[in-house]
Amino acid sequence: MVLPTQASPPPRARRRRGPIVLSAVLAAALGITVASVTLNASAAEVPLSQGKPATASSLEAGFTAAAAVDGDTGTRWSSAFADPQWLQVDLGSTQSISRVVLNWEAAYASAFTIQTSANGSTWTNITPVTAGTAGVQTLNVTGSGRYVRMNGTARATAYGYSLWEFQVFGSGVGPTGSPTLPTSDTPDFGQNVRIFDSSSSAATIQAAVDQAFNAQLRSPTAQFGAQRHVFLFKPGTYGRVWANVGFYTTVAGLGLNPDDVTINGAVNVDSGWNYGDESNATQNFWRSMENLSIVPEGGTNRWAVSQAAPMRRVHIKGNLTLAPSNQDNGQGYSSGGYLADSVVDGVVSSGSQQQWYTRDSRISRWDGGVWNMVYSGVQGAPANAFPNPPHTTLATTPVTREKPYLYVDNAGLYRVFVPALRRNSAGATWPNTPGTSIPMREFYVAKPGDSAARINSALAQGLNLFFTPGTYTIDQTIRVTRPNTVVTGIGYPTLIPSNGVEALNVADVDGVKISGLTFDAGTTNSPTLMSVGQAGVHTDHAANPISIQDVFFRIGSSVQGKATTTLAVHSDDTIIDHIWAWRADHGGAPTGWTVNTGDTGLIVNGDDVLATGLFVEHYQKYEVIWNGNRGKTIFFQNEKPYDVPNQAAWIGPRGNGYAAYKVADTVTDHELWGGGSYAYFNVNPSVRVDRAFEVPNRPGVRLRSILTVSLGDVGTIANVVNDTGGAVPNPAGNTVPRQVVAYP
Repeated sequence: MVLPTQASPPPRARRRRGPIVLSAVLAAALGITVASVTLNASAAEVPLSQGKPATASSLEAGFTAAAAVDGDTGTRWSSAFADPQWLQVDLGSTQSISRVVLNWEAAYASAFTIQTSANGSTWTNITPVTAGTAGVQTLNVTGSGRYVRMNGTARATAYGYSLWEFQVFGSGVGPTGSPTLPTSDTPDFGQNVRIFDSSSSAATIQAAVDQAFNAQLRSPTAQFGAQRHVFLFKPGTYGRVWANVGFYTTVAGLGLNPDDVTINGAVNVDSGWNYGDESNATQNFWRSMENLSIVPEGGTNRWAVSQAAPMRRVHIKGNLTLAPSNQDNGQGYSSGGYLADSVVDGVVSSGSQQQWYTRDSRISRWDGGVWNMVYSGVQGAPANAFPNPPHTTLATTPVTREKPYLYVDNAGLYRVFVPALRRNSAGATWPNTPGTSIPMREFYVAKPGDSAARINSALAQGLNLFFTPGTYTIDQTIRVTRPNTVVTGIGYPTLIPSNGVEALNVADVDGVKISGLTFDAGTTNSPTLMSVGQAGVHTDHAANPISIQDVFFRIGSSVQGKATTTLAVHSDDTIIDHIWAWRADHGGAPTGWTVNTGDTGLIVNGDDVLATGLFVEHYQKYEVIWNGNRGKTIFFQNEKPYDVPNQAAWIGPRGNGYAAYKVADTVTDHELWGGGSYAYFNVNPSVRVDRAFEVPNRPGVRLRSILTVSLGDVGTIANVVNDTGGAVPNPAGNTVPRQVVAYP
């Protein structure tokens, strides 16, 4: 319904207020660019609200909430003609508040309160019920909060509530007494991030990507090196660029949609690059491509990767091959990968990929398959036919929320887009992905060298976190306690705990999003590297679950790390969307059975948890333990530990060794689609494990399309699931899998 335009107020003289000018030193210290403030303020106060996001319970056409915090006394917010109504401003972080100034139009409030909130949902009154006065009204207050609200309960006129300006002042110091950390809509992402626009020459771009790649080509240190490279492309079309993507390298577009950025050429991954392993692509880890379109030179783009190398929100305007160029020579192996929220106009060829997971995408056709190709919500996917051909296909994905991503808006300001939750989803979300856009001023942009205390201070101020590429030493647990907090990173930022602390802890609250992080265990054993929720607490988060996406864990790599468990998920309804938990079989630092120790990659205690794209490898006991009810996993890839010294050192609760995937005996409902576990006991090939999957025999516990393989006939897996499926190696010989189509 369109309300009539509110009558103009009777003519009256407006009081003009002399400007207060902040010193350049103070402004710089606060990260604020201020020419003047148009209301009297004491020397200790700074404006907190101007230009910040504002919302309201209602608005009259053309009189928006933002107009009340724009610093312009010629624009105003006006509400519907009803009680109650409110106007609130998001300060971006929790602030100490000393004064609120309201510049009322003639339609003012006869009764209102000023309220604050840390989360935008639970409010505290910091004034009593107050009578409004037409014109400027100043209230001295004491309080703190990220959100400040005028809550009007009674109107003085027949019209709505109308404010020329709603201004909040404070010290610019958080309630803990520490200075407010600066934020910006145009942040500095650090020296490891290169940003190009359509005016950048192809030669300049090519030189930058070549320099990054050539420095690590066949390098003996690059796989576990400190180098990090991110190449970001603003909206536009780019001439011939051939970007070879090496370790810890990300290529991403900065458009709102993938087709906003078009690269002509290739974003390419092949074999022959890795020192000591030039013949295949099984170690092409830790690289990514996101949020762009490619017109591939020659018609086909190559992305021959293995673990921890996601491709998200990509439009391939041609064909896509997932295998290295030498695959026909009997050496070009590749093992495991992840594709989501993407469109491939042509044919996807999986070639030598042993397992692969594709989710919520659109393709024209898929060719090939070795052991298990898994699809959920993929339009154009092959029909379910496991094991011959080895396609496991689900029409939809039960619950999805795509990963948050960085983009630049039409004004040149940076924002993070958080896609909305979908249920029973299929196909890509774009264009016009539903969700929420968050300005970068609501993020603390972390850089290598930042302490955990500083990062926690940013969280205490109500900020989200954006990690830039590099290595971070974490000497105290980073604690995420605010609902809907976004913690994301670009370019494989790597968190290393010291003194055995847990690196990241997420409280049992709604809607936290964790993405784009890598964790390296420290030299002192950590009981866990990351945990979500609180053990024994079951709160329903179905409407707004916590999500974990493109998060990778390593026990032993560049560090001789130790961790008992890498990830523990206690919160109900959590979405685990593409993780690789890896106890290293090789590294920049020595690895071995007693050196980089780790029991379990993932423990799930929450109910109704969904894992889509679960890679867990080489742990010394059960690699996945699922204690929660009604859990679901779509795609699981595993290798057992290589380095078991002898059978006596590896006896589990139920015989020889430990299963890769253990569903607790107390679980009544659980489903898994598309799982594989491989044995390669190269230290002692006589070692065996009795089963790869261990589950209770109940009708509600169902496994589909699962397999085992003995790689090179090195070591034995006696059964696929429980006592079913038979042993590998098969009598038929090398790397022939055992398959179970359905259990029970």
